[in-house]
Amino acid sequence: MPIPDLSDTPLSQIITELERQLQSANTAAFLILDPDRCRGSYAGEALTVGGKTYRCRSWRAWNDLAAQLGCRLLTPERHDTQRLVLRIEKLRHESSFHREKQSEKYDPESTFARIRKNEEPAFYLPYLRALHRLGVESRERILALGPNRGDELEPIFASGFRGEILGIDLSAPALREAQTRFGSRLRTCVQDLNRLAELPPERFDLILSIGTLQSPAIELKPLIMHLVQQRLSSGGALLLGWPNARWEEGELIYGARPRHYSFSELSLVIKDLFWIKKYLQQHRYRVVITGREYLFLEATKIQNP
Repeated sequence: MPIPDLSDTPLSQIITELERQLQSANTAAFLILDPDRCRGSYAGEALTVGGKTYRCRSWRAWNDLAAQLGCRLLTPERHDTQRLVLRIEKLRHESSFHREKQSEKYDPESTFARIRKNEEPAFYLPYLRALHRLGVESRERILALGPNRGDELEPIFASGFRGEILGIDLSAPALREAQTRFGSRLRTCVQDLNRLAELPPERFDLILSIGTLQSPAIELKPLIMHLVQQRLSSGGALLLGWPNARWEEGELIYGARPRHYSFSELSLVIKDLFWIKKYLQQHRYRVVITGREYLFLEATKIQNP
């Protein structure tokens, strides 16, 4: 069967063609203009080469289209001097860790245990930049809430940080793994985050929580109030992160999906983020929200003039 030539086709028709192919197969194949020829052009802009007109699209555009269709890009093949054969492949959603039971996620053989966020540029670079904006290397005492095996602590210790971190999590096996990785500079405590008030009084100049506060088991507002009033030092800062993505068959896909939703729905996380932002601003913190696949809230104390 001939491969359809979509190198001069509007996006609306491309989507129709790919959806048609994917109805009966796990892959779709089609011809595109080589995106390397489209540098500096806008999506859909006409480009005439050798008397033939093409429509420009970047690699980013094709990757975004594949993701929106629940697919991944496969390695392209050269068709002629101007065009490539591009293939996309359906992702098997049943392989996602999001369908595992909560108790299964911390199993060393689980899908969740295979994920290495620090190897995903969409997570790691925004996170690293947020840490540097907060001056993590000059902090002395950090409180990490829900650090699991400590992946998000790795760039902190690599930054030149010379202080101490206290990691609090409900998973004792995960904390033992983190302790093995980082040694005596990491203290650990197995504790429910809703019961931090039971721990000895300590204050920290950076409080960190990445991918934990979205849990329905977390009593968010009392926790934030406790952290600000009882755990932050006078010049302390916060870095809080929420996933706005999901993993499907090894791929990090933009857009978190609440349970029972077939599409990305952001109203709950936006509500939480803006409640926290307003609360922190009332306590004289400067707050910014950054990120994409992960949303990061950074808060620093506004010093009196």
